[in-house]
Amino acid sequence: MAKSKLVNANKKIADSVTGGFTKMSDTVTKGFGKVEDSFVDRYLTKDGESVDEAKKRLAKEKDERYAAQEERKQAHLEEVARKREGKIRH
Repeated sequence: MAKSKLVNANKKIADSVTGGFTKMSDTVTKGFGKVEDSFVDRYLTKDGESVDEAKKRLAKEKDERYAAQEERKQAHLEEVARKREGKIRH
C-alpha cells in the first residue's frame, strides 16, 4: 500500500514538472519567433516583401550557397585526386 502511494506521488510530481517545462518551452519558443520575425522585418526584407516571403528567399539563398560550396569542395577533391594520381604514376 505504501509503495503505491509513493508511486502515485512521484507520478504527480513528474506530471507537474513535465507540464511546467512544456509551458516554459512553448513560451520561450513563441517569444523567439516574435523576435525573429521582428528582426527579419526590420533588417532583411526587401521592397514591400512580407516576412514570410523574406524567410523563404533567405532559405533559398542559403540552399544555393550551400550547393555552390559543395560543388567547389567536390571540384577541389577531384583536383587533389588527379594530382595524387599523377604523382603516383611517375
